[in-house]
Amino acid sequence: MSGTKHAVVVTNVAKHFKKSAKRREYTTFKSELVRFIKGERAAIETSLHIEALKGVDLAVPKGSTVGIIGRNGSGKSTLLKLITGIYTPTSGTVQVNGRISALLELGAGFHPDFTGRENILINGIILGMSRADVKARMTEIIEFAELGDFIDEPVRTYSSGMFMRLAFAVATHVDPEILIVDEILSVGDEHFSKKSQAKMSEFKASGKTILLVTHSLDTVEQWCDLAVWIDGGRTRLIGSPKHVVAEYRRAVNAAEAQSEKTGHSALSAPGLALPETVRPQSTQETLRATTVSVVDARGQRPEAFGADAPLDVVVDFEATAAQSGECSVDVQTADGRLLFSTTFVAGALPVGRGRVRLSFPRAGLGEGSWTIAASMHAPSVTPQTAATTSFLVDAHPGVGLVRPLHTWSLEAPAR
Repeated sequence: MSGTKHAVVVTNVAKHFKKSAKRREYTTFKSELVRFIKGERAAIETSLHIEALKGVDLAVPKGSTVGIIGRNGSGKSTLLKLITGIYTPTSGTVQVNGRISALLELGAGFHPDFTGRENILINGIILGMSRADVKARMTEIIEFAELGDFIDEPVRTYSSGMFMRLAFAVATHVDPEILIVDEILSVGDEHFSKKSQAKMSEFKASGKTILLVTHSLDTVEQWCDLAVWIDGGRTRLIGSPKHVVAEYRRAVNAAEAQSEKTGHSALSAPGLALPETVRPQSTQETLRATTVSVVDARGQRPEAFGADAPLDVVVDFEATAAQSGECSVDVQTADGRLLFSTTFVAGALPVGRGRVRLSFPRAGLGEGSWTIAASMHAPSVTPQTAATTSFLVDAHPGVGLVRPLHTWSLEAPAR
């Protein structure tokens, strides 16, 4: 699998932690000396290996937004820390193509005794910017964080919400190619939450790659191009957000029902008992979309389309075996809401490269930025978004998401 077409490629990654298992007891120097004189053995310390991840495979297409879901303790945060380089894998490989900025834990990377302004400079340099670049963006970062005079106070005096404001402002203003977020956006007031969501939507519309760990399943369904379900340290399912979330909810409900019958919590087990229809999806790709583009009638990509102009969605694909296939295209708003979806079924596809074209005689969309998400897959395989692109629609009279074909007329009242 080529890493150049993917922002992140995780291959058969396992991560083990060593946990000490030692009998704990209070002691003093005197008691230890008496124990030594009597020849008594000290408490024996052993170690246990905790398998946080067990052979995880994941390929994240460039420019996609990926939601990672699963129970607490399933390995989601460990995976993000492996991708950001905080941890190294026990086995397997992690390949990252692009500069990463991460929001993992409150206060992570901040020195408590330094001011907010000083921490902006330190974090910007850590994230790969020069001192001059950080200083050039300092005012913009401070204004976005909305910390007022606290920006020149030590960050140990900050509340959790203030920590989040500063961390988010830094992470999103250092021009990352890959943004990684681990549930931190749940902290903060409603005003800044909306401001953060708008910034994330801006990232998504500009073609940045986003990896998001969240317990908000609605967010994954509405905002992500691809969903990954991790449970018990393994990848349970990868595919379209609606499908993965539906199967995850079904498994959780089944586990809760089993808990009520037995009186034991099935949700605290190492892995959820999966229904028979839920199985890890094969990572072998025999058919996939490579690129998607939006062009006009001349095959060119203008700076913006007119609302009444025609447009074509062109999906290039690769097939490693002769087979039938399906091409799915979703038209989404900049914040990930699905506006329209359609699927084309091809009876026979040749081995090698090919192209599918979806033509709209009229765009019919309102002013703004729009996203196209495309996938190619065999009929029996859950579609995974493999290519995304964005395009603009010009200003025009009227407001709203769509622009239906319409005419106005002035008529004399009936007599």
